[in-house]
Amino acid sequence: MEVDPSAVGTEKLKHGEIDESLYSRQLYVLGHEAMKRMSSSHVLIAGLRGLGVEIAKNIALAGVKSLTLYDPEPAAVSDLSSQFFLHPDDVGKPRAAVTIPRVAELNAYTPISEHPSNSLTEDLSLLAQYQVVVLTGTPLSDQRVIADYCHQHGIFVVITDIFGLFGTIFTDFGKDFPIADPTGENPVSGIVAGIDDDGLVSALDETRHGLEDGDFVTFTEIQGMEALNNSEPRGVTVKGPYTFSIGDVSKLGQYQRGGLYTQVKMPKIVNFQTFSEQLKKPELLMSDFAKFDRPQQLHLGFQALHHFAEKHGGSLPRPYSDSDATEVIRYAQNLAEALDEEVDLDEKLIRELSYQARGDLAPMAAFFGGLAAQEVLKSVSGKFHPIVQWLYFDSLESLPSSSKRSEELCQPVNSRYDGQIAVFGKEFQEKLANVNEFLVGAGAIGCEMLKNWAMIGLATGGRGKISVADMDQIEKSNLNRQFLFRPKDVGKLKSECAAEAVQAMNPDLGGKFVILPDRVGAETEHIFNETFWEELDGITNALDNVDARQYVDRRCVFFRKPLLDSGTLGTKGNTQVVLPSLTESYSSSQDPPEQSFPQCTLRSFPNKIDHTIAWAKEKFHNYFIGPPETVNLYISQPNYIEETLKQAGNEIPTLESIRDFLVTEKPQNSDDCIVWARMQFENEYNNAIQQLLYNFPKDSTTSSGAPFWSGPKRAPDPLTFDPSNDTHMGFIIAAAHLHAFNYGIKSDDVTDEHARRIMKDMIIPDFTPSSSVKIQADDNEPDPNAQQPGLTFDDSDTLEKLVSQLPPAKSLQSSKLEPVEFEKDDDTNHHIDFITAASNLRAQNYAIQEADRHKTKFIAGKIIPAIATTTALVTGLVVLELYKIVDGKDNVEQYKNGFVNLALPFFGFSEPIASPKGKYMGSNGEVRIDKLWDRFEVEDVTLEEFLEDFKARGLDVMMLSSGVSLLYASFYPPSKLKDRLPLKLSQLVETISKKPIPDHQKNVIFEMTVEDQREEDVEVPYVMLKLKK
Repeated sequence: MEVDPSAVGTEKLKHGEIDESLYSRQLYVLGHEAMKRMSSSHVLIAGLRGLGVEIAKNIALAGVKSLTLYDPEPAAVSDLSSQFFLHPDDVGKPRAAVTIPRVAELNAYTPISEHPSNSLTEDLSLLAQYQVVVLTGTPLSDQRVIADYCHQHGIFVVITDIFGLFGTIFTDFGKDFPIADPTGENPVSGIVAGIDDDGLVSALDETRHGLEDGDFVTFTEIQGMEALNNSEPRGVTVKGPYTFSIGDVSKLGQYQRGGLYTQVKMPKIVNFQTFSEQLKKPELLMSDFAKFDRPQQLHLGFQALHHFAEKHGGSLPRPYSDSDATEVIRYAQNLAEALDEEVDLDEKLIRELSYQARGDLAPMAAFFGGLAAQEVLKSVSGKFHPIVQWLYFDSLESLPSSSKRSEELCQPVNSRYDGQIAVFGKEFQEKLANVNEFLVGAGAIGCEMLKNWAMIGLATGGRGKISVADMDQIEKSNLNRQFLFRPKDVGKLKSECAAEAVQAMNPDLGGKFVILPDRVGAETEHIFNETFWEELDGITNALDNVDARQYVDRRCVFFRKPLLDSGTLGTKGNTQVVLPSLTESYSSSQDPPEQSFPQCTLRSFPNKIDHTIAWAKEKFHNYFIGPPETVNLYISQPNYIEETLKQAGNEIPTLESIRDFLVTEKPQNSDDCIVWARMQFENEYNNAIQQLLYNFPKDSTTSSGAPFWSGPKRAPDPLTFDPSNDTHMGFIIAAAHLHAFNYGIKSDDVTDEHARRIMKDMIIPDFTPSSSVKIQADDNEPDPNAQQPGLTFDDSDTLEKLVSQLPPAKSLQSSKLEPVEFEKDDDTNHHIDFITAASNLRAQNYAIQEADRHKTKFIAGKIIPAIATTTALVTGLVVLELYKIVDGKDNVEQYKNGFVNLALPFFGFSEPIASPKGKYMGSNGEVRIDKLWDRFEVEDVTLEEFLEDFKARGLDVMMLSSGVSLLYASFYPPSKLKDRLPLKLSQLVETISKKPIPDHQKNVIFEMTVEDQREEDVEVPYVMLKLKK
C-alpha cells in the first residue's frame, strides 16, 4: 500500500527544491543543507499505537523522501487512548492500513507506504532500503536482532517505548557518525580591539565575545597580522568574557588595527555501540537530575517487563496486579545480580512500573514521539547532537493522590480510555471528563494541546467544556507544524478548524466546544467577562507573544485560576505551572528586552547585516506606510494642519512629506513610480554616502588623533547604479510596485525590461555635498539635526510656504492613499523583496557580507523558528502537569517547570518558585500575606466606612487610587474630603474619573499605600470592590 498525494511535491524534492512557504519556520531551525539531506532519506517506523503514530506525524511534517510504516496488528479499543489517527470503526482492522492514508494527508511532499512483510525479522535484507529504522512496541528479542543487523549494515536505529508514566529511547547511529552542527546556535562574531604577542584577542568596547573553550574562529580585515585573515580556523581558549586566546602568533607580525572574528562550526565525530553491548553496559543521558538513581533501575525494569511478556505469550503485566508485579521484580533482581556493578533496586519503583505496563498515555507518547522524531532527523541531517545512547524518563508525580487506584478500578472497561484507566483508575478518568478548560491560542501548541485533550478524554463528561480563543486564520506556513489543519483549511479560522478536527478524533467531544474567534485582551473584557473566568477550572496558554501571555497571566492571578504556560523557540521549549497561592506567576520573571540598535549606527555607521536590515525595514515604513497614513489624516481629519503645528520639532518634515506625496512627487502612472524608485536609489546609495564622506573623509581623525573610520565604524563607498546588477534592479522593481500600490496604480508592466527603458531616458542630477548638512558622529553626542522647541522666524516662513503648496483637503476626499501593511509570508507582494534589496545595497556601500532573502525575511519579519518535534514534546510535558492540577495537588514539590533543548540534548526540571510573601503588624499582631495572590475584598461602602474598616485592621490608609484617579490622600484638606467621605466607593470612582463603570464590570480595583501599627510604610495587597449587578 502506498499513498503519494502529490507527485509534484516529490518531483520538487528530487531537484533539491524546498517549498519555503510551507517549511519556512522549520528552515530557520534546521537550515537548507540539513533539509536537503533529509529530503533524500527513507525512514521506517514499526509499531503504530500512540507512540508510533506520533513519531510518524512529526517526521511526515518535517519532510523526508519517503516514510514507510509497519504494523499488521489489528487495532484495539484501548489504542484509541493515544492513537489519534484511529477511529472507533477502525477497531479490528490492521493499524498500518487505516493509519497510512491519514498520515499521508499531513504533507504532500512526503509519500507514505507500508512495509511489505508480515514480520520485520523474517527477511532482514528488506531493511537495507532505509536510512533509519524506528522500533516501537517491539519485543526485546526482535529489538536485539534488528538493531544489531542495522549496526552492521550502516542503518541508523531508534528504539523507543512507553509504559504508562515511564518511557525510554535508545539510539545507534553507527561508527564515526559525523555531527555537522552539535548545538544549532548561530555562530558568534565580533570586532577585534587588539591581539597581543601571546595571541590574546580582545573584543571591542568590552563586548562579550560569547565563545567557549574548544570553539574555533577565523579572522578577516586584520591589519598588521594579515596572515590571520581567512586562514585555517584557530582553536579558542577563553580567558575572560571579553578576551580569548588563539595560541602562538609570534610569526604573524605585529597587530596594528581592525579585524573581525567569526566562529566556525567544526564537525564532531561520535561512535555508537551496538544495542547488545549497550543493553549490558548502558550509556545513560540524564533526563531529570532530581532522579539520578532511576535510569539504571529503569534500564533493568524495562528488560524485566520484556521478560515477563516473553513468558506470558506477549502479554504485559495486568494493571495494578500484585502477583504480576512480584514476578517482574524477581526478573529485575535477577538481571541486577548478573551485573558487574551493583544496582540498588527500589522495589516500589519496579512495582509501579509493572502496575502501569499496559498504560498508554497520550502525553507520554507526545513527549517520546517528539524526542524520537528529532533523533531521526538528527541521524539523516547531521544537525544537532544525538542522544548517546539511552534516556529514561518518568512522571510518577502525575499519579493521582485524591482518586483511588486498585486492581479493580484500573481494569479495562472496553473504553477508548482503557490505556489511561490502567494507570489512573476510573475515578480519575471521571474527574478529567468534567473539567472546564480554556485554551488561549489554536496554533502549533494549541493543535497539539487539543489532540492530547481529545485522547485523554478531557471535558467529555456532563460538566465538561473546552473554550478555544483564537482570532487568526490559517496560512500555508502553518501547515508544517499545526497538524490539525490541511491545505483546504487555508483562510479559515484556526479555532473552528482545530475544534472540528479533534471532535473527529474523539466523538465524545461533540458539543463540548465553545469557539471564541476573538483576541483575549483588555478590549474584549465584555466577552471574556467575570462570569466567563469564574466558571473556568483552569487555563492553558498556547500563545506566541509575551504581551498576550502576560495579560492572560494577570487575569489568572486576578481570578485565582491555575495556568499552564509553555513556549518553543526552535529546538528549545519551556513549561511553567502557575498555581493560586502557591507559585509565582508568568509575569513574575521577564525575558531580556528585545535587541535594538542605536539610531546613529543605523543612519550612518552600520557594521553588520542586522543593522542594514533594520535600516531597510525603517525605509520600508518611511516610504510606504508612514507618509500615506499622514496624507490620509490630512485628508480626513478636520484642523489637521493646526494640530500638526502643535507638534514641536516635527512640523516641517510632516508637511514636506504631505506635499511630496500629493503634489511634487505624485505619480500619474507606473512609469512615474519607476522614476521615483530610481531617484530613491540615487539619494540613499550615492548622494547620502557622498555627503557622509564629505563630513567625515576616509582619512579623518578623532579629537584624540585616532582614525575616525576604525573599530565599529566602516568607511562606505557610494554605489553607481548598474541596470545589469540584479540587486540594483530588485530595489527599483520592488519600490516601484509598492509606490504604485500606495496610489492604487496598476503595476503589471513594471518589469526589468520596461524599467530599464524608462530609466535610460532619465537625467540624474549631479550631487554636490553641502557644508550646511550636519551628521551625528556618535550616539553619546546631541543630534545636530534635532529641532529645538519653539519656531524661529525662518521656520514660520517655511511652514507658511509649505501650507500654501498643499491642495485643500476637501478637494481630495476621493484621493486617499493605500498604506502598505507589512506581510512577510506573501512572496508576491514585494515586501521582503524590497527589504532584501535595500539592505543588501546598504551592505554593498559598507562592504558588509550580504544576506539572502531567506535570512532577511527571518530578521525583518522577527520570525520565531519552529519545528513540530519540540512542540509535541513540550505539549506532552504540559499535559503531565494538567493531570496534577485536575487531581488538586497542593504540594508545590509535586509540580515541575521544564526547560528542554533537543539540539544538545538537554532536559532541566525544577519545582515552581513560590509566590513572594510579606507581613505587616495588624491590630491583633503580625499578619502574613501573599504579595501576588492575596487581596482585600470589600462591599460598596462609603469612603469613610472603608477608612474605618482598615483602621480596625491596624492599617492607616495614606492614599487610595483607582486607575489614574487619586480618590483619597491623608494630606487632603477637610474641605476637599467633606464631599468625598459620604460617597460610596463606586460613586467616588465615577465622580473623580468622570466616567461610568461599564455595565459588564462586576468589580473595581483599588491600590493603596498604608502604615501599620508600627507607623511603617508596608506593602499590602490591592483592594477589590465587589459590585452587585
